[in-house]
Amino acid sequence: MPSIFAYQSSEVDWCESNFQHSELVAEFYNTFSNVTFFIFGPLMMFLMYPYAQKRSRCIYITWILFMVIGLFSMYFHMTLSLLGQLLDEIAILWLLASSYSIWMPRCYFPTFLGENRPRFTCLVLITTVVSTFLSFLRPVINAYALNSIAVHILYIVFQEYKKTNNKELRHIMEVSVVLWAFALTSWISDRLLCSFWQWINFFYLHSIWHVLISITFPYGMVTMALVDARYEMPGHTLKVRYWPRDTWPVGLPYVEVRDDKNC
Repeated sequence: MPSIFAYQSSEVDWCESNFQHSELVAEFYNTFSNVTFFIFGPLMMFLMYPYAQKRSRCIYITWILFMVIGLFSMYFHMTLSLLGQLLDEIAILWLLASSYSIWMPRCYFPTFLGENRPRFTCLVLITTVVSTFLSFLRPVINAYALNSIAVHILYIVFQEYKKTNNKELRHIMEVSVVLWAFALTSWISDRLLCSFWQWINFFYLHSIWHVLISITFPYGMVTMALVDARYEMPGHTLKVRYWPRDTWPVGLPYVEVRDDKNC
């Protein structure tokens, strides 16, 4: 049985041909497509600084984990090692856990917790620790389990979409879901239709997944920040802005915090 550090010790192998461009890098494009995590992570930390000061500095943890995911994903696709796979997937798990702890609206907490966020955070922490250990049992199914969490997130977004008439919130929810759908389609296509993509000599769908999901997370974070503000930030209004300019057709979303004059 190969060492977990060894090249290609993971059972997971993506559609891109291995070692085509370097003897040291198993999947060249899948490795370096993660560079977007290191661009958007620090940029979002800077753009969301005023919001984090008002809401919670724990938000920085999510962006640190976001960049850690990019680092571990690069390591995994460079080596296709079991260690790289586990580090990548565990980092994603903890990013989801931190996001749940910060932004999950209290009305969706389990009833036995009431609306107590510290207790909910403890429950999330315990569940995540247990899930971390379980991830070592059948590593090949970890990615599917992580993607299934999106079903619950989509349920919350759908419920909040029905509750609001705010056009700005509805728009960013719609864009987030569309981006996620395109990203997931790329991921699934790479896994299930690999023979077709190899036949037409197009190996880049998992690389596209990296780029799309790294864009989807900022949109998703802003979506949850807007939803969360309705429950947790009375007296403040969040305004969606886009970097580098609001007037550009595409941009990176962030929120500007404004104090309500009537409060």
